[in-house]
Order: sequence, then structure tokens, then C-alpha cells
Amino acid sequence: MASELAHCSFCGKSDTLVAKMVAGPGVNICDQCVDLSASIVAESLGRPAAEPRPRTLWESLSDEEMLKHIPNVAAHIERAEADLRSWVGELRRRGVTWTRIGESLGITRQSAWERFSGEE
Repeated sequence: MASELAHCSFCGKSDTLVAKMVAGPGVNICDQCVDLSASIVAESLGRPAAEPRPRTLWESLSDEEMLKHIPNVAAHIERAEADLRSWVGELRRRGVTWTRIGESLGITRQSAWERFSGEE
């Protein structure tokens, strides 16, 4: 089985298309997006950026590049949802109430139960 390529969570480029990829819990960021972020922060602090960069990621992407990135965004959402379900499952295994889980997520006990219990 081929190994899955890491993709930047911001621009969608695979690790084979960038010099460096930094991985975090459920996210990756490439060196190019780090540079863009640094220039935006520097600009917001009133310092000139090293070189002008687009203000948003999609300003630098073509329609085709954006369309290719959409599956990556969807995959991140699916992974995050699976992680959230695992966390909630562990909390329930520990005896944490639906009320406390709902409060933690900013939703009602009933909404938490409906979303995560697997029961209808």
C-alpha cells in the first residue's frame, strides 16, 4: 500500500511540492504558508513584509487548484469529526454526562446525545 502524502491544510500542496512541511495534531502547514502567515502578521504589526504576498490563500490559487483542494478540506473535516466522536466516546466510557459534554461543545444535552450516541 502506498503511503499517503501529507498535504498542507492551508494551500493543499502535497509534501512533494514544498521544501518543508510542519505537522500538528490533524493539520499540516507548508513553508510557503508559514512565510505568508509571517508576512501577514508583520504587516499587521506595522512592519514591512519581506515581499508582498496575497492576503488570502485563494488569491494565489487558480480555480483548478482550488477545486483540487476541496477534497483535502473535506478529508480534514471527516478526520476531525472522527476524532471528536472518539473523544466523546471516551468521555462517555468514563461516565461523563451528556449534559457536561453538551456544555463543553456549546450545545444542549439532547443535541450532544443525538449527534454522538448512535441511537435514534
